[in-house]
Amino acid sequence: MNPEYEAYCDLMRRVADVGYAGDLLQWDQEVYMPEGGGKFRARQLATLAGIRHEMGTSDELGSLLNQLKGDTALSDTAQKNIRESLRKYDEQKKYPNAFVVTMQDTVSRSFEAWQRARRANDFALFRPMLEKLVELKQEEAQLLGYEDHPYDALLNLYEPGATKKELDAMFGRIKSELVPYAKQLAGLPAPDTSFLARNYPRNHQWEFGLYLLERMHYDFTRGRQDISAHPFTTNFSPDDVRITTRIREDDFREMTWSTIHECGHALYEQGLPADMYGLPAGEFASLGIHESQSRLWENHVGRSRAFWTFHFPVLKEKFPENLGTVTSEEFFRAINAVRPSLIRTNADEVTYHLHILIRFEIECGLVNGQIRVGDLPAVWKEKYQAYLGLVVPDDAQGVLQDVHWSHGAFGYFPTYTLGSIYAAQFYTCAAEQTGGIESDMENGQTERLWHWLRAQIYAHGRTLSPGELCRQATGRTLDFSTFMKYIISKYGNVYGIS
Repeated sequence: MNPEYEAYCDLMRRVADVGYAGDLLQWDQEVYMPEGGGKFRARQLATLAGIRHEMGTSDELGSLLNQLKGDTALSDTAQKNIRESLRKYDEQKKYPNAFVVTMQDTVSRSFEAWQRARRANDFALFRPMLEKLVELKQEEAQLLGYEDHPYDALLNLYEPGATKKELDAMFGRIKSELVPYAKQLAGLPAPDTSFLARNYPRNHQWEFGLYLLERMHYDFTRGRQDISAHPFTTNFSPDDVRITTRIREDDFREMTWSTIHECGHALYEQGLPADMYGLPAGEFASLGIHESQSRLWENHVGRSRAFWTFHFPVLKEKFPENLGTVTSEEFFRAINAVRPSLIRTNADEVTYHLHILIRFEIECGLVNGQIRVGDLPAVWKEKYQAYLGLVVPDDAQGVLQDVHWSHGAFGYFPTYTLGSIYAAQFYTCAAEQTGGIESDMENGQTERLWHWLRAQIYAHGRTLSPGELCRQATGRTLDFSTFMKYIISKYGNVYGIS
């Protein structure tokens, strides 16, 4: 192997080692760390972030990348690794190291403030830290640079190449096509969902969640599940991918679909090429592609009739008092009932995108200064009334419900809708190319779909752009029409309309 390329690989893997050490501390902060540990954990994370940034923007790495770029003697994958690493290197060089340390310290302390505020149901406890974070994100947009809107700079961190202008067009179709359909469904008799809100004992829910993870091929020898305030997935290598869920005894949906959603993320991470650890070829393509995996498993699989044909009898045995008289068809219709809701993670897959639209509009306003942090609770309430017709009763069910802003993840939310559109296209193509996916699920099997995703999505890492990956896997660019066809077909079936 080229000695310069070997040196590049070694350095990139050492940068990854430091980064994943920080990720492990952050996972612990959200799962097991004692409440009083936040002060020094923020310092530790900031120190590691600074070290990682110094290593990832070193002259040594820059010299290696510039020596290797354009070297046609390298393999195709190696050339793609160099190209993507150089792009990230140039991006990271725009950040002063002091800014990176300050941002990580602020994020760590913001998460602690968000947790306190959420427990107390009081946005005022989170406001000062969020104000500082928004100022930092505005500064970050200026550091990175942009052409049309500062939000473009932040969005590019999660979905390379995407722009606010493109998202405006996407959400325009959400408003013009999905919203009228949601209103049509809302005017029809709603399925009975009362049995989903009975008392489901916590320990039995936990056991059923583990059962689902095993059936979906989550490898517990390379992962674990825990409880956190907000479900999430994190990884430290393809051989250590961890997920969390949360449980409400009065709502079975909370645990079930957050577990399935996070499993979709985890399957992607466990399926990335282990021999490419620390290199672009061993990393996910984008957050939109990542969310396509969680949304695909959550909705196309986890809310399908075929999936529950097999698993509903198991569920009934676990909760006979709650579900003993419920048929599988009644259950299928209940878990796909379309009705506006306050909490994004509990939303049905039709109105879900209005939750994302609201956050997208708020983030754009915060980043360009049109919305002030102090006005967020009022703005949130106004938008939920306007888009979903709902009255937001308090901060916990409103502006404090998501963890993302406390992590500084401005620009992340639109990837959920992008991911849902990708998911429809990927699932449709997988079903067409392989055949038998639905009948497999009726028999409790998902191997056919899983293997297709491993070959078409996971195996490529970040060697292809999101658009290139979509075209290679499906033969066409991202297509909103495929998503709408899926929605109309599925919910026409659920509600008995053509």
